[in-house]
Amino acid sequence: MIWACLEGILAQAAPAAQDSAGASPWAPAEGPLQTPWAAQVSPTNALPEYPRPQMVRADWSNLNGLWEFAVARKDAGQPQEFHRRILVPFPPESALSGIMKTVTESDQLWYRRTFQVPRSWQGRRVLLHFGAVDFEATVWVNGKQAGQHRGGYDSFSLDITELLAEGGTNEIMVSAWDPTDAGPYARGKQVRRPGGGIHYTATSGIWQSVWLEPVPADSITGLKLKSDIDAGVLRVKVQTTTATNLTVQVVALGEQKEVGRATGRVGEELAITLPNARLWSPEDPFLYDLKVQLLQDGTVVDTVASYFGLRKVALGKDDKGFTRIFLNNQPYFMLGLLDQGFWPDGLYTAPTDQALRYDIEITRRLGFNFCRKHVKVEPDRWYYWADRLGLLVWQDMPSGDGTMQGNAEVRRTAESARQFEAELGAMVSGRYNHPSIVLWTVFNEGWGEYDVPRLVQLVKRADSTRLVVGASGWFDRPVGDVRAFHQYPGPGLPKPEAERAAVVGEFGGIALTIPEHTWAGKTWGHREVRTASALAGRYATMLGAVHLLRQNEGLSGAIYTQLTDVELEGNGLLTYDRAVLKLDAAAIESANRGLPPDRPALPAAVPAASPGGEPQTR
Repeated sequence: MIWACLEGILAQAAPAAQDSAGASPWAPAEGPLQTPWAAQVSPTNALPEYPRPQMVRADWSNLNGLWEFAVARKDAGQPQEFHRRILVPFPPESALSGIMKTVTESDQLWYRRTFQVPRSWQGRRVLLHFGAVDFEATVWVNGKQAGQHRGGYDSFSLDITELLAEGGTNEIMVSAWDPTDAGPYARGKQVRRPGGGIHYTATSGIWQSVWLEPVPADSITGLKLKSDIDAGVLRVKVQTTTATNLTVQVVALGEQKEVGRATGRVGEELAITLPNARLWSPEDPFLYDLKVQLLQDGTVVDTVASYFGLRKVALGKDDKGFTRIFLNNQPYFMLGLLDQGFWPDGLYTAPTDQALRYDIEITRRLGFNFCRKHVKVEPDRWYYWADRLGLLVWQDMPSGDGTMQGNAEVRRTAESARQFEAELGAMVSGRYNHPSIVLWTVFNEGWGEYDVPRLVQLVKRADSTRLVVGASGWFDRPVGDVRAFHQYPGPGLPKPEAERAAVVGEFGGIALTIPEHTWAGKTWGHREVRTASALAGRYATMLGAVHLLRQNEGLSGAIYTQLTDVELEGNGLLTYDRAVLKLDAAAIESANRGLPPDRPALPAAVPAASPGGEPQTR
């Protein structure tokens, strides 16, 4: 596709920002485990890919790499000296950062580096983008505060044009504070003191890419893309810095040929008619290119490249009268994996873009058509790979605050609720355009659960094109589109309902320890087995039950726990380092399709990822 080719060029041609840390030595810390991709990481190639594939511009500058780093007491003020170097965007708790130290609620993280603005950017505004900083960030440029942001999972941008030095070297400083589980804020499964199997090492500070981008004074700031397959139309809203005397032109291309266009005023919803539209699905993840131009009196003042997929997700009745999930107006059974998005070497941050792709690719190769992204929001590029490789996504809102006791909802403070709802809205709006995402989950298992009916409606108002789960597992409220039931090892089925589809939102959890590929020796699971053959037998039996529930009881989806081991949790189909697939890939795929298990017994664990990051074929 045109935009994909452009993205590849940008990843190689982006001007290198001057590194304030110079040639200072760097090495990853010695962590408990690393993936095959860790050896590819260095200060010169830390996640160099364009961070925002759905709104691409030709000029940008990557600020990932070595930054000066210090840790001070909270509220102690700027440190006088920066004694360490950290590899951004890896969090300081991770091995790939070069730091690998615990961060507490009493600590303030400080980052500093210099950069120069290319001469070719003169006359344009300069934006400083952060993919994500956990949790609270303040940014200075050349000693003057540029802005603040709260929220560990959503991106933010600052216009730093007026703070830049003319023709010289500029300095960025970032201060970050993250209370993790010492505060009521969204954190997913991060804790300060990992243990108990299901809670893991925290991520603090900068954990997604940092980059600069020049834009014209009148520029495109965002896109909202809504597919309407029944009308054969893509509906587009373009957000801009100003609406004065400006028009927008959007052009859709399929296989590099124009297939539709629309023109209108800024702020209007434009409709591009797409004759003989090709729909997006896991079986055919077709993506159209989209060219968006901002014009003043017929002259182009800004251009971005994007893409979209046409698909529809809704509820409907099958021929037996069961309420089902429908994809593109047909009943569609969803079989997927719980995917927590943790990495032994980078924690929340994947070591490379190839590693991000691998997790999605291996999920598809094993015969799964979706995943539940569990209480974590990923960088844009993860969803790009899901869009491109055809993986449906159920996206959880990261949990935070307390846990329900009995059937009593969590009593949040007004500030806690306000912050949670702000981040919930940012997740929905920030990932709205990805065709792979088909469902939002507001709460998981009573973690932080409160005011579920109102929050379901809040999400529905923000996004009427997707399904919503109010609370997955434990304390269901009769709202939303899907009843998600958890059972270990399971699977089980909630009672079919007339207005909601029934899914088993989590089942499985069978742990097999693979020596030399564990975080801390022994691993934990809801059930444990000692051999790959025993795991294979359990898996085949559970998947057989899933297919019976699907055929006879109205089950619409099932989520197996899980894709990979995570720290002490050993119930992944893959080891935490992605080096070993515990079962034969063909046998997993056969069980997922409902075929009888192979005979004789399945082989022992087999290699999964090669040192180059690509799965080995069998």
